[in-house]
Amino acid sequence: MPPSSSSAPDSFIQQHNLVEQVADFLTQAIIGQRFAPGERLSEVQLARDLGVSRAPVREAARLLESRGLLISRPRRGFFVRSLDAEELCDIFDLRLCLERHAMERLAGACSPEALAALHRQVEQLCDASRSGDEGRRIEEDLAFHRLLIATAGNRRLLKAFDNLAHELRLCITLITKTHEAPESIADSHHRLLEALAAGDPVRCREAIDYHIGVARDYVVRGLGEPANAAGRGE
Repeated sequence: MPPSSSSAPDSFIQQHNLVEQVADFLTQAIIGQRFAPGERLSEVQLARDLGVSRAPVREAARLLESRGLLISRPRRGFFVRSLDAEELCDIFDLRLCLERHAMERLAGACSPEALAALHRQVEQLCDASRSGDEGRRIEEDLAFHRLLIATAGNRRLLKAFDNLAHELRLCITLITKTHEAPESIADSHHRLLEALAAGDPVRCREAIDYHIGVARDYVVRGLGEPANAAGRGE
């Protein structure tokens, strides 16, 4: 007897949620550097560790491949994506384009309420940094920049950032120690807010260029390769 049509949606939703849960687990494992760049993921071992079948693990891996976190190789499986200096510079260059445009839109037009919300997010970031939870710090950092772009009021711009955010997570995992202390994290983001509060378009552009340029150069240096794109986007 074929299954009733009413049970099919529930089954699909449960399977979809399971795939998303596995994808979230793998994302956090990659961010937490439990899987190194270039490392092969074992579907069998992951399925055993998570107590699920291989199917949702495989689907989750395909999802992360579409997000730029994994790559697949024929007959060999899925591997954590490795990024070279040129790819990293390309990702940060696109990020700079998006955030520079957001800052330009907000220059002289950022309301006190929006600035207050951004300040609160910086405090969340500083709290995450003090906690020593690297995964949370990365998420709070991205949340600040997402809020910045969302405040600019261009939904297409926000969608582009969301698509890029998956690869940004992979980039940020290559930074083992971006800042010496929590206070320096606050300072680096407060400079952006000070530029917005001043309402000066030139200052806003300089602030975001410096903020993202430093992160880009740090990641490229971390690969042991020259910052061959120095000046791109600065």
